[in-house]
Amino acid sequence: MNGPQDLGGQMGFGPVAPEVDEPLFHADWERRVLAITLACAALGHWTIDESRHARESLPPADYLYFSYYRIWFEALTHLLARHGEVSTQELASGHALAPPVRAQRCLSAAEVPGVLSRGGPSARDPLGPALFARGQRVRARNLHAEGHTRLPRYARGRIGHIEAVHGAHVFPDANAHGGGEAPQWLYTVIFDGQALWGPDTDPTLSVRIDAWESYLEPA
Repeated sequence: MNGPQDLGGQMGFGPVAPEVDEPLFHADWERRVLAITLACAALGHWTIDESRHARESLPPADYLYFSYYRIWFEALTHLLARHGEVSTQELASGHALAPPVRAQRCLSAAEVPGVLSRGGPSARDPLGPALFARGQRVRARNLHAEGHTRLPRYARGRIGHIEAVHGAHVFPDANAHGGGEAPQWLYTVIFDGQALWGPDTDPTLSVRIDAWESYLEPA
């Protein structure tokens, strides 16, 4: 989807000003939101791709106004309601009014370090040979998916070349919507900045994106 999270190359949003020595959390509530998000993900209702799509699907004005962890919190409430773990009444009252759907999937504090260290590997066995090879020129297809996609809007229709081949991985566009893992070959594609944003772009700039095979076509 063409959502508010996809701002590469757009003007009018002010300069990017990274915070020097930025702390992990700016307030205690942010720390709590991260913990709640991890605990709720362990319920197993949704995939990481569905959770990303939930954040992207917030109204653009809210997404651009909210802080990072406020976006996480708002998306989490939508996910919990969608999968029947909370009701509108419970969200309004701040109290549980019914038993949880998957109480047996509780993530204890002692289990958190192990869960985080294991991560969620997405590598899968390929279903066939790779269509592209390292060094090959490719064009990012001009796709405008209605659902989740990891293909940045600014790269669509642009030509780059394959820098690395990573094997087959879970395809987010399918996995975000209950379509299964549908693994595809994954590539790192490097684009010249001027090819993306025109001749006024810094000529030393290049951008690398990870692109699934169905995002690409031979150039």
